[in-house]
Amino acid sequence: MITIKLVYKGKTKDVFELEDGNYLLKFKDDVTGENGVFDPGANQVGLTMEGSGKAALQLTKFFFEKIKEQGIPTHYIDANPDELTMKVQKATHFGKGLEVICRYRAVGSFLRRYGLYAQEGQPLDALVEVTLKDDSRNDPLITDDALDMLGILSKEEYGHLRDLTKKIANIVKEELAKKGLELYDIKFEFGRVGEDQHIALIDEISGGNMRAYKDGSPVSPLELEKIMLAN
Repeated sequence: MITIKLVYKGKTKDVFELEDGNYLLKFKDDVTGENGVFDPGANQVGLTMEGSGKAALQLTKFFFEKIKEQGIPTHYIDANPDELTMKVQKATHFGKGLEVICRYRAVGSFLRRYGLYAQEGQPLDALVEVTLKDDSRNDPLITDDALDMLGILSKEEYGHLRDLTKKIANIVKEELAKKGLELYDIKFEFGRVGEDQHIALIDEISGGNMRAYKDGSPVSPLELEKIMLAN
């Protein structure tokens, strides 16, 4: 009998430690948002969508395997969509956790912050932003200088993180384009993995982490996953 220990109960998935030192992520049918409306940038569960956990895991498996083919480091080992579980390497967070966003169009929190200058849907050139995972402070933006001075991430590591973010986001963007979808923005998490503690992509890549549009209209996470996984 395999013994597993609950490590963390998250908004959209729970994390368990396995006997072999690896971790098991258990996906849920909850997605982030506010007032019942999906928002990948929100820091609270906004609604429950039946089947979204399995769909998120299936799409995560699809993308992590594509990314692995490109030689980009991830924590992914394997996944079992029927059991809503993904086996991953143990990862160490930067500080108490960072979220890294790559933006191709001005929407969401970017537009709320910079609406004096930006127009809705305005093209952006793979703009990378980093926020601290801190619900009580609404996940504040942080600069490379501040990350370095606070001992969270060196400037050299930040440059590597930004380059990885752009490469991975471009893979996702190209895969979506094959299905007639346009990626507006996407959120990633990174951590340190392995004995050498190299920087690797962690967490998930699903409809709940991105905004995608088809013919100018937003596509829901479940619809996105259905389109992407269709033969």
